[in-house]
Amino acid sequence: MRDTQTVNKNGEGTMSKVKFPENYQPVLDPTETQRAIKRIKDYFQRELSHSLNLGRVSAPLFVFPETGLNDNLNGVERRVEFSIKDIGERSVEVVQSLAKWKRMALGRYNIAPGEGLYTDMNAIRRDEELDNLHSIYVDQWDWEKVITPEQRTEAYLEQTVRIIYRCLVYLGDYVNDHYPEMNIQLPDKIKFIDSQELEDWYPDKTSKERERLAAEEYGAIFIKRIGGALKSGQPHDGRSPDYDDWELNGDIILWNEVLEDQFEISSMGIRVDAEAMERQLKIAGCEDRKELRFHQSILNNELPLTIGGGIGQSRLCMYFLRKAHIGEVQVSVWPEEMYEECAEHNIFLL
Repeated sequence: MRDTQTVNKNGEGTMSKVKFPENYQPVLDPTETQRAIKRIKDYFQRELSHSLNLGRVSAPLFVFPETGLNDNLNGVERRVEFSIKDIGERSVEVVQSLAKWKRMALGRYNIAPGEGLYTDMNAIRRDEELDNLHSIYVDQWDWEKVITPEQRTEAYLEQTVRIIYRCLVYLGDYVNDHYPEMNIQLPDKIKFIDSQELEDWYPDKTSKERERLAAEEYGAIFIKRIGGALKSGQPHDGRSPDYDDWELNGDIILWNEVLEDQFEISSMGIRVDAEAMERQLKIAGCEDRKELRFHQSILNNELPLTIGGGIGQSRLCMYFLRKAHIGEVQVSVWPEEMYEECAEHNIFLL
């Protein structure tokens, strides 16, 4: 595994962010890859919707900013904006995820506890740093499910994670049936690790280095409690303060044998209630958001309690088809140097 040195337009040497596995050879050619992508997506969304009792719905590509429905991610990413001629040049934003919109939709559709929705979410994240796993084009299954007050527990979160992980294991069996040469071997069980526990294990490592070490050891892990500060004073990772409850969330991470690295496949969690919303907005210094429509709905207990998350579609296909770059399973744009480097290393960017 190695990075490569490239030259930018000013003639200055820069280190590529792409890692190239030694002697990489894709298992499937581009045409068969496209067929396999459809098989994987069709199978997994059926399995997920059945296992979690979710119905498919349509979702927005853009929203009005004053609704507060757009995902702020880590709070620093720029959103793509444009104005609409026939609505008085009113501005809208391309979604960065549907974390808040889904909860609003569940309230509008009057969905009962134990039922939920899923949708195809397409987003543009213009500030992503492009590498093996990251593209400015984001495609994922966004899902959300109504729960009861009694289900706002760590035990229920872990139960839901196990259901999703079982879907991943079944998908591995499905892929192996159709493409035995993939030889997908996921552990039977996923390992749950608290983010503070992980910091205690590896206090001299960064959060991503900790994830890598744990993922390599266990094969499949769920890192719990992401967003709040650890003993070191730093959070394990950034989370917007107004959708996940930082005490009841986490990431599903697999060990990627092709890249020899940790591989996040899903971010999810039980969503904030009024108390968690109030507390986290204060911690994040974002109390001004309380005036937005979505936030008012949470604070006034007008929306259902929910659990939800996102599962990367291209990430899923990349992992189960043993691809080295996300551009092998989705069409996006990349620096010219990246196209050239990848071609030299048998990586065909769609």
